[in-house]
Amino acid sequence: MKKILSLILIFVSLQLGAWEREYIWPAGKMPDTQAHQIAAMTDVSKAEGFNPDEYRIPYLEWFEKPSNPNGACMILISGGGYYNCCDVGLIKMWHEEFTKLGVQCVNFVYRTTRPKGIPYYQTAWEDGQRAVRMVRSEAKKRGFDPEKIGAIGMSAGGHLTLLLATSSETPAYEPIDKLDAVPCHINWAVANAPAYVTSDADEKGIPAPREGYGKDVTISKVFKFDGHTCPVSLHHGGKDPYSPNGSTLVYRELRKRKVPAELHLYPNKPHGAFGFERAVEFMTQMGYLGPVKPEEKIMDRFPSDEDRAGYKKEAIWPEGKMPDRQENQCEPYIEWHFPHQLQTHAIQIIYSGGSYTGNNPDDFEVAPIRRYLNSLGITVVTLKYRTPRPAAPLAKHTTAWQDLQRAIRVVRSEAPSHGLDPKRIGIMGSSAGGHLTLMGVTSSRHKSYYPIDNIDKLSCKVQWGIGIYPAYALEGNSDWSKNMPGGNEDSDALVPEFTFDLDTAPMLFIHGDADSWPAMNSVKVWEKMRAMGIQSELHTLALRPHCFQRTASPGTGSYTWMERIAEYLQPFIKE
Repeated sequence: MKKILSLILIFVSLQLGAWEREYIWPAGKMPDTQAHQIAAMTDVSKAEGFNPDEYRIPYLEWFEKPSNPNGACMILISGGGYYNCCDVGLIKMWHEEFTKLGVQCVNFVYRTTRPKGIPYYQTAWEDGQRAVRMVRSEAKKRGFDPEKIGAIGMSAGGHLTLLLATSSETPAYEPIDKLDAVPCHINWAVANAPAYVTSDADEKGIPAPREGYGKDVTISKVFKFDGHTCPVSLHHGGKDPYSPNGSTLVYRELRKRKVPAELHLYPNKPHGAFGFERAVEFMTQMGYLGPVKPEEKIMDRFPSDEDRAGYKKEAIWPEGKMPDRQENQCEPYIEWHFPHQLQTHAIQIIYSGGSYTGNNPDDFEVAPIRRYLNSLGITVVTLKYRTPRPAAPLAKHTTAWQDLQRAIRVVRSEAPSHGLDPKRIGIMGSSAGGHLTLMGVTSSRHKSYYPIDNIDKLSCKVQWGIGIYPAYALEGNSDWSKNMPGGNEDSDALVPEFTFDLDTAPMLFIHGDADSWPAMNSVKVWEKMRAMGIQSELHTLALRPHCFQRTASPGTGSYTWMERIAEYLQPFIKE
C-alpha cells in the first residue's frame, strides 16, 4: 500500500510540475497541533487510498526553476474556506503562467479543516508565517532575491495572503528555532476574492450576511497594517457573497498609509479569481518582473484617423438659444467619427478634461481612444463643451453639463438617420470630464436648462458611462483643492450634485492610485452604485498619477487601459 501511495504522490507531483516537497515544521514542534487537521490539496485528500496520518504537517512544494529567472518568487495559496485546499486548477495555472514570466513558484499547503477553540484562520496563519520564513531563508540557494517574494491567494487563501501582507509584525506563534528569527514579511501580494474581510463576516468566517454594508460594519481587526505592509493588488467580483466591500476597505487602508495598491472590481461576477492579467500588469508596473520599460507617448501610438470613414461637425444649440451664454466661453459643438467597418449600432460620446477651464477633443484624452474605438467598428461622437468656467453664481460645471445633456439629445435625435441605435448611447470623460460623466450618468432626470425645442423632449439618459480619473467627486476636493482630505475616511462624502436618480447607469472607472485627484473619487462612486444595485467595473493603477495614459510603459495597465474599455463595452454594443 505504501508503495502505491508513493507512486500516487510522484504522479501528482509530476502533474503539478513540482520537483521537491519540504515540510515547514520540525517533528514535535508544530504549534496548536489538532488531531483532525491535515495538510493536502483536495486532489490528494479525495484520492482513493488517502491516509490522513501521512499528511499532518504543512509543506512547501517547490516547482521547477524557470528558464529565464528574474529573481522573483511567488508563494501560491489555495482557498477552500479554511476547510480544505481546493484550488488545484488555480495553483496549476498560476504556476505555469508565473514560471513563463521567470518567477520561481512554490505551492504552500497549510493545515485544514478549521481548528477548534482558536480562530478559524489561526493554524493557517501560523503555517503561513513559518512558510515565508523558510522561503526567504532559501532564496540564495534557489536563486531568487529574498526581498522579491510575493504571494497570491484565492478566497480563504486571499484572506491568508492579506494576513501575510499586512500583519507580519504580529507573531502568529512562539519561536521554536533559529528559522523564526528570519523576517516573515512578503514584498507584494495578489488577493483574489479575499473572504471574511468585513466585520459582519470575520468572527465566524462566513459570507458577509449584510453584504459588507452598515455604519457598524468595518474592516476586520485581524489585519494590523503594520510597518511591513506591502503593495497589494485586490481582485473581486461585484456579486461575491464574500463582499467586495472588503476589498474596497483594504484598498482604503492601504491608501491611508500611501502603500501602492491596485483594486480591480468586476461587475456581475460571483466568487472567483478574475483578472490574472491585471495582476501581471501590477507586478510589471512595480518592477517585480524586471526593469520597467521606457514609457511611450499615447499620441505617438495612435497618430492617425486611418480607421475613420466619415466625419461631420455640427453645433448643438440653435442660434440665440444657448442657455446661460457667457461671452468668454468657447462655442460648443459635436463631431461624428464613423468607422470604415461598422460593427455595432451603439454610439460612444467622448470629451476631455481641463479643470473646466478648457477642453480639447483633439488631445491625448480623446483622440487616441476615439481612433481605437473606430478601429473596432464603433461610431464615436466627440464633444467640445463650453469653457472656461462660467461666472458666479453658476457652478463650475453648469454650462458644460447643459452642453452634455443637449449633445446626448442631439445624438439620439440623429442616430436613426445614420443607421445607429438611439437607445444605446454611452458617455466618457477624463478628469473634469470624468466629473461631467458622473453628472450625465447619475443626474439625467435633473434638468440643467429649460427646454428650447422638440429635441429637448428626448431623454438624455445614457446606457453606460466611462470615468477616467474623475475629479471633483468628493466634497473635500470638489473645486481646486487636491488630495484634501483624500477620500479615505467614512466622513468623506460624495458631492451633492450627483443625485443618483432612478436612471443612473452602470460605469467603468479607471484611476491612477497616485493621482492627486484621489482614486477614492472613483471607489466611493462604485460603492454607492453597488449599494443601489448597480453593477459597475473599476480598475486602479499602482504608482500612476493623473493623466496616467499620456505616457506609459508597455505591459502595464496604463498602456493597455483602452482594452479595458473595449472589454467593458461588449455587453452594450453586442448586436
